[in-house]
Amino acid sequence: MGDVIMAEKGDGIASEDIEETSKRLFKLCMHGEWTEVVATYEKDKKAQTAKITRTGDTALHVAVNDRQCDIVKKLVALIRDKEKGEREALRIKNERDNTALHFAASIGSRKMCEYIASDEASLLSMRNVDGETPLFLAALHGRKEAFLFLHYRYTSDNTDRYSYCRRYDGDTILHSAIAGDYFDLAFQIIHLYGDLVNLVNESGLTPLHLLANKPSVFKSGCHLGRFERIVYKAIIVKKLTEPEPHPTEDQLPITEEENFSYPKNFETCTDLLTVVKVVTTPLTHFLRKILPHGGTERDLEASKKTATNNEAETKSPGSETSDWQHPLFPPNYQRCVDLFKIVFVIMSVIFGTGSANIKRITRRKEKHVWSAQIVDVLLAKASTYEYADDGSVPEQKLENKDHHTNPYCFDEWGNVTWDRNTEDKQQKNGNEKINMEEKVRETPILIAAKNGVTEMVEKIMESFPVAVHDMDANKKNIVLLAVENRQTYLYDLLLKKKNLKESIFGSVDNEGNSALHLAAKLGDYKPWLFPGEALQMHWEIKWYLFVKETMQPHFFRRYNRKNKTPRDIFSETHRDLLKSGGEWLKKTSESCSVVAALIATVAFSTSTTVPGDFKDDIGTPTLGYRPEFKVFAISSLIALCCSVTSMVIFLSILTSRYQERDFGKILPRKLILGLTSLFMSITSIMVCFCVGHFFILEGKLKSVAFPVYAVTCLPVTLFALAQFPLYIDLILATLKKVPQRGYKTPLQ
Repeated sequence: MGDVIMAEKGDGIASEDIEETSKRLFKLCMHGEWTEVVATYEKDKKAQTAKITRTGDTALHVAVNDRQCDIVKKLVALIRDKEKGEREALRIKNERDNTALHFAASIGSRKMCEYIASDEASLLSMRNVDGETPLFLAALHGRKEAFLFLHYRYTSDNTDRYSYCRRYDGDTILHSAIAGDYFDLAFQIIHLYGDLVNLVNESGLTPLHLLANKPSVFKSGCHLGRFERIVYKAIIVKKLTEPEPHPTEDQLPITEEENFSYPKNFETCTDLLTVVKVVTTPLTHFLRKILPHGGTERDLEASKKTATNNEAETKSPGSETSDWQHPLFPPNYQRCVDLFKIVFVIMSVIFGTGSANIKRITRRKEKHVWSAQIVDVLLAKASTYEYADDGSVPEQKLENKDHHTNPYCFDEWGNVTWDRNTEDKQQKNGNEKINMEEKVRETPILIAAKNGVTEMVEKIMESFPVAVHDMDANKKNIVLLAVENRQTYLYDLLLKKKNLKESIFGSVDNEGNSALHLAAKLGDYKPWLFPGEALQMHWEIKWYLFVKETMQPHFFRRYNRKNKTPRDIFSETHRDLLKSGGEWLKKTSESCSVVAALIATVAFSTSTTVPGDFKDDIGTPTLGYRPEFKVFAISSLIALCCSVTSMVIFLSILTSRYQERDFGKILPRKLILGLTSLFMSITSIMVCFCVGHFFILEGKLKSVAFPVYAVTCLPVTLFALAQFPLYIDLILATLKKVPQRGYKTPLQ
């Protein structure tokens, strides 16, 4: 009995010692006293397994999370000094079952991964609560250096290496890399783990599906300004290369932080070096093209092959090879254009407009180039006909999924079925009844068509021509989806495929809607680039007429299953937009007509007032011989005529009927003419004022004339600048045949 009491007391004292050690380690870690933490680890062996935070982290977890590389090395060395059976300190998990190696892989520290897992390779197989291994977390957070190190050091020759690449929801490391836009890492994963290309997660999505759902990473889904387009073309992005089959330790990549360190106040210098690198890359590329260089016959033959392959690449509206598809200059002028682009980029950096923008545009172009490469390798490694997947599914069974899309079906065990019927299949085996529900999902080409990813749609059609016949649950093919989602560039691309004209352009969905019905239907999201309800209505009419011109005449009066023609659908769905567009035009016309009336009043009084009065004998102006007087007279007359014209045009807009057909041509043209007259009257009245007032200023006062004129004209200039973007949008809307789609969603 006494021995039992003594044992209980001993256990109580031990638990109190552990709790006290944990509190002490917690304070040391929070205050950054890592030397004391190392000393505690060395003196007290129980400190190595003590959990010091509410989430169950040890001091080693905290040191890794705080990026204390040297401290981690010392702590791991102290743990390994113990006997082999006591190395469980490296395997301790927190409440989310993350070990210290999980943290090191998430951070991306190659050195800390090496310290922790040097002779404990079994740590790579440990999973957290989500089923994520350290290798998976490195891919999830885009830590390319740590991922490649863990792969080549511990898993390259392991037969079970594919088991480290998937978590419980079925997502693989390739899914995670693509979802996070880590395309350089995804490219490496595809070549190292080729079987992952065709694997699906619980939702039935392959990596190609995820890529099709990211239109912003492709050039076709990106809108660039004028300055950005010039810089974009000048930037040279290196294409991704396949990994080495058996690289040495020195050939493995290492993070810049671990390669060298610098004080925080040196960050400006590093940014400057980054910009210099961006600028010198196209310069080096340019010099290589213009400077003579020797080479072997093999080099010349390789260069010829490269040139031939580049010419054979698909030239889609959003691809890299279509930048100069219709050049405005002879081919031998290309070097001059390249030199101009390089000079432009350098000047933009010098004048302070390019430092942040160039880095942002560079990252954007890297995504565009690399995503196109990812599509190529995914399609090359996909199954021959089942280009989306080969039926591989995650470890867990797919249950309670109601995705009804053609043409790929999955039974509840994940096996591919080719029965297109949507009936439930039942089998009886004794007292057991098994219900098999088809698991169907959209194919990548349908998702890409919905999102307007022209590069992916075109490449899939080239690799698998039969894919153009894919349909979703509503029997919508790529043409119907492109029209419904206002993907103008994709629809224009499909129109150029003459072999598709008769096969898929005449299709209808399960409600009997043709492409013209879907073009007439207005969705909740208005994708057009230009602002204003009137311009939105103008684009909707233009899009409807553009699709109508491409369809067969018998589709014009075609009824869907609700007995509605495209014209009926257009009137019903655009009723609210028509009303709001009319109100927008009224407000714009009222504000502009008020300004035009004020300018007309001033111009009328100005035109009847002559500076310097008249000569008594003959009645001619006394200052008529001066050039300024002629400018005054002409500008006042132009201001009066233009302001009256503008006022009359805006009044005609206010009295319009605001019918649907009026928004197609009449109202936009009236608005353009009214704004043109208004801007001309504003400019003329300002010139008239400045010239007329210049006669009053004599001698020394002339030196302050121009600053006074600038301040006086500022309010009117601000009004003109506020309306000028609308004027430009109207001009572009009138000139463009195919509407220009916006690329930003409402949440961006």
